[in-house]
Amino acid sequence: MFMVVPIAGLDIANCPENKTWAILLMGVLNFLVGWFNGMGWPPCGRVMTHWFSQNERGTWMSFWNCAHNVGGGLVGPMATYGAMWFGSWFYGNNENLYFLAGTFIFPAAVALLVALVAYCLLRDNPQSCGLPSIEKWRNDFPKNYSEKSEQVLSTKEILFKYVFNNKMLWFVAIANAFVYMVRYGALDWAPAILTDKGIDLKSAGWAYFAFEYAAIPGTIICGWISDKVFRGMRALPTIIFMALVAIFIVIYWQAGDNMTLNLIGLVGIGFFIYGPVMLIGVQALDLAPKNAAGTAAGLTGFFGYFFGTAVLANTLMGYVSEVSMDATFIMLIAACGLSILFMAFTYGEERNLISKK
Repeated sequence: MFMVVPIAGLDIANCPENKTWAILLMGVLNFLVGWFNGMGWPPCGRVMTHWFSQNERGTWMSFWNCAHNVGGGLVGPMATYGAMWFGSWFYGNNENLYFLAGTFIFPAAVALLVALVAYCLLRDNPQSCGLPSIEKWRNDFPKNYSEKSEQVLSTKEILFKYVFNNKMLWFVAIANAFVYMVRYGALDWAPAILTDKGIDLKSAGWAYFAFEYAAIPGTIICGWISDKVFRGMRALPTIIFMALVAIFIVIYWQAGDNMTLNLIGLVGIGFFIYGPVMLIGVQALDLAPKNAAGTAAGLTGFFGYFFGTAVLANTLMGYVSEVSMDATFIMLIAACGLSILFMAFTYGEERNLISKK
């Protein structure tokens, strides 16, 4: 019953004479996907703070963050097999519409199934299972830890005492907007940039694939380094990785139609950009008390997805690319520089928290 309206809408939108309806429907679906996607990170971040202490959080959250890339890589196979397995069930002999089942219905059903499994298996915190807090268990107490961190706070306390008046969180959130601009600016515009350079669409697709999967080892290495080398500090490894991203953006920019150099540039960007994406989220959790972690994560996530992705990477870069593709690369390099600047503002406070644990 719940499938009838969206499927009917997709049937109508699929008709070539209904382009306006198709664009409107696509916008609504993208909004809903973004809305529900945005609801995922804050509770995940909150759960992470309760089950992993500060000195191990970077490593374990780097594994968790690879879900971006695993999911992105599975989109193609899921769409293909979803169409094969369920296309005839929904659309009978109308094979032209099978892709709707593969690209919309099957992935949504899988997401709902995973959400149900998570709901059944996840627990709010160790105390709800009769266990001590993770800080007591590992004897790993950050400077801003207190017993009150385990208590439930009112919405007013969370927002106005621990989040909105925390200037370090604002610096992290603004940095996150520029990191997301680079992430989605490089990822979403890769096919357009590569074809503009004269590279065929098939090769561009493989470059897109390489970008996503180079991120997995890069993210894990970045998280491990932040825990083991920098002793739980997030700002400095983020700065280093963003500087390396800028170098690979220059390689990507100057590669011309040389596919090997373009691939090196994109793989380098993918390898190094997802570490900062992950670490900024971890740093937001580190800078806020555990009972305000979800809201702190939500603030940085909002800046990343709304300002970094929708406003800067999609809208602004879209306008700029019509004028000059070179200007888009300049924007990406500038975004790297601004992310480094705002992360540098947090370095002193973070070092103070680590040194006085």
